[in-house]
Amino acid sequence: MTPAGSASAIRAEVTGISAPRRFLRAILPALSLALVLAGVAWMNPRAMSYFGINLMLNLGIPVALATMAQMFVITVNELDLSIGTFVSFVASVGATWLHDTPWLGTLVLLGAVGVYALLGAIIYLRNVPSIVVTLGMLFVWQGLAILVLPRPGGKAPAWVHDIMNFRTPYVPFPIVAAILIGVLVHLGLMRTSYGAILRGSGGNPLAIGRAGWSLLKTKVVMFGLAGVFGVFAGLALIGLTTSADANIGKGYTLLSIAGVILGGGEFVGGRVSPIGAVIGALTLTLAGTLLNFMRISPDWQVGAEGAILIVVLAARAVINRTGR
Repeated sequence: MTPAGSASAIRAEVTGISAPRRFLRAILPALSLALVLAGVAWMNPRAMSYFGINLMLNLGIPVALATMAQMFVITVNELDLSIGTFVSFVASVGATWLHDTPWLGTLVLLGAVGVYALLGAIIYLRNVPSIVVTLGMLFVWQGLAILVLPRPGGKAPAWVHDIMNFRTPYVPFPIVAAILIGVLVHLGLMRTSYGAILRGSGGNPLAIGRAGWSLLKTKVVMFGLAGVFGVFAGLALIGLTTSADANIGKGYTLLSIAGVILGGGEFVGGRVSPIGAVIGALTLTLAGTLLNFMRISPDWQVGAEGAILIVVLAARAVINRTGR
C-alpha cells in the first residue's frame, strides 16, 4: 500500500470513529430534554397540553437569552459571573425608566451594553482574569439595580408584555421563540466567516492573530453581544412577571453556565453550540417543574439540577473515551 493510500485509510478510519462520537455528543442535550419531558408527562400528563407547555416553558425564554449571553463569553475562553445581576439591573431599568421615560431607559440600556463591551477590552488589554472583573461587576450591577428599584415594583412596558405574552397557533410561543433564538445565533456564529473568526479567537488565538485579525476586537464584540442578550433576557423576564425586583435575576449566572455546558459547550477552545445551549436552558427550566411535581423541597432543587448536569457531563466523558 502506498503512503498516500495508507494516509487515506487512516483518515477514513478516524472519520468512521469520530463521526458517531460527534453524533452522540450532539444528541446528548436533546436526549436530556426528552428524558425530562418524559418525566413531566409521567408525573402530570395534563401538563403536556398547549397551555401546560406554554406555562412551563415561558420562563425558559429569559433563561435561554441569558445562556446565550454567557455562551458568547465562554466562546472566547472567558467566564461571566455578573450576568445574573446584570439581568436584575436591566429588569429594574425596564420596569421603571424604560416604562416611564422610554428615551432615558433606552440610553441607559445602550450604555450598559457599552460597559459590557468595555469589559472585554479591559480584560484583553490589561490581561486581567475575566472571573475577577466580572465578579467585581456583579456587585456593581447589583448596587445599581437597588438604586434604581429599592423595593419590588415597577411595571413592564406594554410592548414588552405584549411580545412575551404573544400566542402562536398550534405551537406554544416559548418553543417558537427558543427555535428562533437558537437558529439565528447558530447561523451568525457557526455559519458565517466572521463567526468562524470569533470562535477561532477562543480555539486558536495565535492563528487568528497571525492572520491579521484583532483579538481585541473579537473580545469587544463577544462581550458586547453578551450585553445585548443580557438586555433581552432582562426585558423578557419583566415581560412575563410584569414587574421587577433588584434580585429577580440572581440565579441566572449559574443557570446560564450550566445551560451552556449542558448544551455541549466547553470552557476552553471556542467549542460551543447555540442550539444545544438553548436546549440546555429549556432542560434546566423543565427540570425545576419536574422537581416541583415530585414535591422535592426547593432547598434540594439546585442540587438535583446539578446532578442532572453531572450525569450529562459523565455521559459526554464516556463518549469521548470510547471514541479514542
